[in-house]
Amino acid sequence: MSDKDGKTPLGLGGGNRPGAVKQSFSHGRTKSVVVETKRKRVVVPKAATPMTDAQKEKNPLTARVAGDSSKRPAGISDAEMERRLKALAAAKAREADDAAKRLADEKARDEERERRRAEIEAKAREEREREAAQKAKAIAEANAIQDAADEARRKAEPRQERPKPGAGVAKPDAPDQASIEAAASRAETKGVSTGVARKTDRAADRPDRDKAAKAKTDDARRGGKLSLNQALNGEAGRPRSMAAMKRKQERTRQKAMGQSARAEKQFREVRLPETIVVQELANRMTERAADVVKALMKMGMMVTANQPIDADTAELVIEEFGHKVLRVSDSDVEQVIAPTVDRDEDMQPRPPIITIMGHVDHGKTSLLDAIRKASVVSGEAGGITQHIGAYQVTTDSGAVLSFLDTPGHAAFTSMRARGANVTDIVVLVVAADDAVMPQTIEAINHAKAAKVPMIVAINKIDKHEADPQKVRTDLLQHEVVVEAMSGDVQDVEVSAKTGLGLDNLLEAIALQAELLELRANPNRAAQGAVIEAQLDVGRGPVATVLVQHGTLRRGDIFVVGEQWGKVRALINDKGDRVEEAGPSVPVEVLGLNGTPEAGDVLNVVETEAQAREIAEFRAQQTKDKRAAAGAATTLEQMMAKAKADVNVSELAVVLKADVQGSAEAIVQALEKVGNDEVRVRVLHYGVGAITESDVGLAEASGAPVIGFNVRANAPARNAANQKGVEIRYYSIIYNLLDDIKAAASGMLSNEIRENFIGYATIKEVFRVTGVGNVAGCLVTEGVARRSAGVRLLRDNVVIHEGTLKTLKRFKDEVKDVQSGQECGMAFENYDDIRPGDVIEIFEREEVVRTL
Repeated sequence: MSDKDGKTPLGLGGGNRPGAVKQSFSHGRTKSVVVETKRKRVVVPKAATPMTDAQKEKNPLTARVAGDSSKRPAGISDAEMERRLKALAAAKAREADDAAKRLADEKARDEERERRRAEIEAKAREEREREAAQKAKAIAEANAIQDAADEARRKAEPRQERPKPGAGVAKPDAPDQASIEAAASRAETKGVSTGVARKTDRAADRPDRDKAAKAKTDDARRGGKLSLNQALNGEAGRPRSMAAMKRKQERTRQKAMGQSARAEKQFREVRLPETIVVQELANRMTERAADVVKALMKMGMMVTANQPIDADTAELVIEEFGHKVLRVSDSDVEQVIAPTVDRDEDMQPRPPIITIMGHVDHGKTSLLDAIRKASVVSGEAGGITQHIGAYQVTTDSGAVLSFLDTPGHAAFTSMRARGANVTDIVVLVVAADDAVMPQTIEAINHAKAAKVPMIVAINKIDKHEADPQKVRTDLLQHEVVVEAMSGDVQDVEVSAKTGLGLDNLLEAIALQAELLELRANPNRAAQGAVIEAQLDVGRGPVATVLVQHGTLRRGDIFVVGEQWGKVRALINDKGDRVEEAGPSVPVEVLGLNGTPEAGDVLNVVETEAQAREIAEFRAQQTKDKRAAAGAATTLEQMMAKAKADVNVSELAVVLKADVQGSAEAIVQALEKVGNDEVRVRVLHYGVGAITESDVGLAEASGAPVIGFNVRANAPARNAANQKGVEIRYYSIIYNLLDDIKAAASGMLSNEIRENFIGYATIKEVFRVTGVGNVAGCLVTEGVARRSAGVRLLRDNVVIHEGTLKTLKRFKDEVKDVQSGQECGMAFENYDDIRPGDVIEIFEREEVVRTL
């Protein structure tokens, strides 16, 4: 079978030259393939068409090339050739322009270099002339000084023989070498630069310096072990690295060129408290912390940068670094927040701060609700206010008023006291149908103690049983004389339900505010009072602050009580975020590191270090006061208290509330529950949700956990179920106090009460065998019972108290004997009875006691 059977040769047909290629495969197989090669196509150019005279005149270059057929490439048309020639001419023109431009630039650069060189040479020449003049001046001064010294010496030695002419000292026309050196040194001391001398000194010192460096390097390589003193003193260190050498060369070059050298060291006055952290000490001296630690190690103190040191040691370190010490006490850290007196020209009018006060359920929140035209009371548990609410209201006349709504319950006395301390005007709300009540009197006392003006709002006048005149009369008993009674206290009849009299109330508040002329400086560091504080799960510690002075801005660093922070956000009473809050504006502040106490003062400081230092000082001060109070108790007092507490039962509780003010109010109320036999002890109280640690504390003490407007988290609930700890939730303080009182009452021992039921007189005494003396008695009053207790009275003196052994009528044992009947009685374990004695018969019953 042929290899060409059924196969077509590869390649294109026509004018081809066939050939064969042998292919080799694996296992010795081969195959022949027929291939064809294709000849190269040769393009023969057409004969050029001769150009006319007009075309030659129009394009002489093309005509010249076209006339010379040997210079034109094959297959190029006249138009293409013309385009190429034009492009070539344009390229040559651009090259010529570029060459001319380069020549001009080089010429300009050469001129600039020449000009700079001339300037440098002129400056160097001037410098040399100035140095020469200064040197000549210095030499002249030296000559003058030498002449004065010689003259003084000659005057001091008049008796010595004068030298012969020509044999004495030459005139100091030319100064000697010592005078020149002295003048040169004085010139260098005054800042005169002698370049030749410096160059000579450097050249002379370089071999010694190189030799010392080489010897130091050799010693370091041969040194063996490195001691601590050598390391601290910089001895036997490693040889200099290439980077250090480069830095040294760069400094030398900059100094030679007259650039600014390294700044001189600044010596500062360092404020030194009683204790200070090493890092803070380094910051105040503007030194490296590592250098301060090294200095302390030289003194034998192995400390780190985060450890505190005492003031004496710190003073030694400061003096070693060359700084001055200013010793301050710990209390001086609060000088940065010391109150300052504002100038009159800086003061601007501010809105008044009005506090609503009054008894429970007299309509304080409803009155404010009507003013704000918003619903607030519906959100309070039980319809009573349990937190201090701060709101800002704009009246129809455009006046801005800041309101504080304080609770009226008796447990919130301290909260109302804080409200009165930051307020300008107190609005005392009294219900017309209820008159003056205990918390109303308390609010009056708070307002008088704060020395703030008062406006009486007689509420609920829309009721049929309302009697405003009775309210005015009752207020007279507490030295509150209203205008209707010829006094100076404004009184307004209002109705929070119908809105009657609200305009008159706002006018009265505006009038009182105008009389007070309230002003503050908004352009200073902010200062304010914490109205309320709470721990929010999502936002962290949150404080409701009423700004009193200055303007509080987002980003300010502040200290409040024992806490500090940076203002992360400001939220107004409508829930909107604001960038700043001026005087008399209540805002919620986010960004605290802990929950402050309600009533603490907020002050803005400059740095975080100041805020942290003040907060730590206050926390330490509180700790020291607590320790001092405990140490003041003597051992005898402690023993007496322990002996007295043996008979006192305690009901321990763990309390968690939603806000700080409520927690404090509940604790104060619980401390008043109890008597000499039982009392309530709050083991721990705080703000926030009930946690697992609270449950653990309650289990160890056998106490319940009380949550006021808070709930326990999941781990705390599981732990309480496992350990059997009771968790009780409350949202109204009435219910909480009632339950605690009931629980404390259950710990009281029942009262034993005696009820006298009868009297009997002994007529005769009989001796009965096996029984003893038996009294023949006549029941004169009441009834005699077998189960009752008896007392034997002789001349109205109790000589025995016990029980009856037997009670018989005739010969029968009976349960009781009525008045006017005779009976026989025998006492248990007592026989000393006589005729004429009186037997008192009584019964005991247990009475459950309550607090």
